[in-house]
Amino acid sequence: MFGFLNIYKPSGMTSHDVVAKLRRITKIKQIGHTGTLDPFAEGVLPICIGKATRLIEYLSDDKEYIATVQFGAETTTYDLEGEQVSVSDIKICQKDIEKFLKDFEGEIFQTPPIYSAIKVKGKKLYEYARKGEEVKIEPRKVFIKKIELKNFDEKSQQAEILIKCSKGTYIRSIAYDLGQKLGCGGYLIKLVRTQAGDFRIEDSILPEDGIDVVNNLINPVEKLNYPKIIVDNTEFEKIRHGMPVKNKNIKHGSIVILIYNENEICAVGEADNDKIVLKKVFL
Repeated sequence: MFGFLNIYKPSGMTSHDVVAKLRRITKIKQIGHTGTLDPFAEGVLPICIGKATRLIEYLSDDKEYIATVQFGAETTTYDLEGEQVSVSDIKICQKDIEKFLKDFEGEIFQTPPIYSAIKVKGKKLYEYARKGEEVKIEPRKVFIKKIELKNFDEKSQQAEILIKCSKGTYIRSIAYDLGQKLGCGGYLIKLVRTQAGDFRIEDSILPEDGIDVVNNLINPVEKLNYPKIIVDNTEFEKIRHGMPVKNKNIKHGSIVILIYNENEICAVGEADNDKIVLKKVFL
């Protein structure tokens, strides 16, 4: 098996749980995902089967989420799984939220939550947190392409927010930072990833025991957004032996997908002046 699956990860499962389950179903060990979702989160989790795991770095990694934020309190983890550390009586309105959401648009510096897997001095941040140890967390640059309020319930003080962002963005940190700006505190109570690269929620499937992996397998060619060259028999033989092939008007330095049999990937290459140098071969 060789290809991608567009999996809907249910809340309560870890991303690793999904991979482990698919390994049991397919009897294939070489399976991976393109970006972890927290256990309480749900939604799109692209899965790579077989040698398609070698294509993860070439997939688009922008993300889209619907985040539900509870205002009026804060937690240690910035989400519903942590302990409440403060409560506020301040009530906010829709205009307040819309005003401060603009501060998150574009390129921003974001401080990751202490309860995260980012490593500092060889240890994961959550390891420091669990031991009560202090550690300096450096802000990280992320890009928020779009952020807008979809719904706000003034009675419950809960907001649904659409967020389109770059890889590495912590939605929990946005919930916390927004609560700080509003002066009332905030934390994430639900998170649904609606898109990961070109994988969309409306096309996703649950990782159920009876899942038809073969008929739901996606040809990698469909999800790799790079120039594509169809190779002839002579070029195919060169690729089999790791030799470069002729460049057919692809800009120098560009990644290229080499295809045979009309729609099967045989290699990923890079345009180097008059030739395509092979980077990864799938034969």
